[in-house]
Amino acid sequence: MDWKNLFPQFEPGLIEVIQKKAIQRNFKAGEVIMRTGQYIKSTALVLEGQIKIYRENQDGGEFLMYYLGPGQACAVSMICAIQSGTSEIMAIAEEDTDVLMIPVELMDNLMNNYKSWYQFVIQTYRSRFDELLSVVDNIAFRNMDERLEFYLKRYAEKAGKKNIELSHQQIADDLNSSREVISRLLKKMEQRNMVKLNRNMIELI
Repeated sequence: MDWKNLFPQFEPGLIEVIQKKAIQRNFKAGEVIMRTGQYIKSTALVLEGQIKIYRENQDGGEFLMYYLGPGQACAVSMICAIQSGTSEIMAIAEEDTDVLMIPVELMDNLMNNYKSWYQFVIQTYRSRFDELLSVVDNIAFRNMDERLEFYLKRYAEKAGKKNIELSHQQIADDLNSSREVISRLLKKMEQRNMVKLNRNMIELI
């Protein structure tokens, strides 16, 4: 695919450097891309697919932060790459995903010499921060049924499709709830003609 169409703001010189230095990789659905405590050697630009970014506690519990889709990058990996630090988050491919890996040694050069990259990084920070604020607002100020509705709409928007191929348990993990609660709320949403439930798939109406 012509990845340049996903990043129309990139200037010609930047595109040339990325074409020479970046490595294109494919991650299969369910494959871990980044682990907590791992040193960051590159940052990823998403070309196709979807990546889930989340925190994991010592007991294996998860806290969903945000999803990344085509044309986006992970702000956390950018910060860690620039500071030569370790990751505080987990990243997993929600579906088969293609990415461009930008080596950490390029980051200073890109920030200092290409205005379009600098602006892209700043915009990435802002977008991910806004998403995190939405997550905090949902946890602090919304009931679980409202959180579930927001979650489904956000997931569908990132995936670019109305069919959400997730199990009730996966959704429960992301929302720090139980499968029984999520199943009950989804059934209510189906009764209100908001969704149509199939096996491991939810269709937004």
